[in-house]
Amino acid sequence: MRIPFTGVGTALITPFKHDGSVDASAVSRLARRQMDAGVHILVPCGTTGEAPTLSVDEKRQVIELVAAEANGRALVLAGAGGYNTKEVIHMAGVAKEAGADGLLSVTPYYNKPTQEGLFQHYSAIAESTDLPIIVYNVPGRTGCNVEPATLVRLAAVKNIVGVKEPSGDIAQINEICCLVPADFVVMSGDDAITLPLMALGGHGVISVVSNQMPSEMVQLVEAFERGALDESRHWHRTLMSLMQVNFVESNPGPVKFSMASMGLCERVYRLPMVAPQLGARDKILSVMRRLGLPVVAGLTKGVSL
Repeated sequence: MRIPFTGVGTALITPFKHDGSVDASAVSRLARRQMDAGVHILVPCGTTGEAPTLSVDEKRQVIELVAAEANGRALVLAGAGGYNTKEVIHMAGVAKEAGADGLLSVTPYYNKPTQEGLFQHYSAIAESTDLPIIVYNVPGRTGCNVEPATLVRLAAVKNIVGVKEPSGDIAQINEICCLVPADFVVMSGDDAITLPLMALGGHGVISVVSNQMPSEMVQLVEAFERGALDESRHWHRTLMSLMQVNFVESNPGPVKFSMASMGLCERVYRLPMVAPQLGARDKILSVMRRLGLPVVAGLTKGVSL
């Protein structure tokens, strides 16, 4: 049976303290903020959460904190992906023990496995767990694309239930929506193409901008779902400047800077991520003020540990 991972999922940032440790109270507080705004899925330990810099124990801690807050109010889709299939399988077990409802598994990167290698990679993960799995296909970052025909094969695996598609390739997204089964979830991985993806038959978004403006992103998606296209377009246009400025430098630098500027977390990153440069910071703050987001006085450049 497929679990309906649809609607708005927030790719949660991971807040750190100034001593470099995970800020557990902030993790819980941010998860509650998302659910209070109506977000449907919490996505800890993804790229936006600086997952490659987290130890396995820290990932367990973050997932446990998020799952404890969710407590049935939202689904928890935990990040568990990468190049080493055995390590991903281990992380899948950790995520399940920590309370995850499903796994978001980014494709292997750098070495560019073949389509058969990708199929076997995901099949092995699926065989190791009964959690539902969403394939995370982001070729612009990994150098590896899961082709539509491969997704069709993966959709036949009972617990591979969907794909997060931030490729930006509308033709590919259209082909996927046409080819996969109706109950195979196709979610945007790029805020800016959420509306066109849903128009093609997709099911929502795993969002960065919903870290800052969760209620508004929920309204965008839910308006489309009930057929209120003009309202959905309104929220799309409202959020577009923030969607764009979140990538003025590499994610999650801008979104974490913005969240810290709102007083929601400390401005602490883990290397190689650093705070945005001065020009980028000015752009981010300008967009925030234009949208009426709070900006706390006393900004600093940020710390990377």
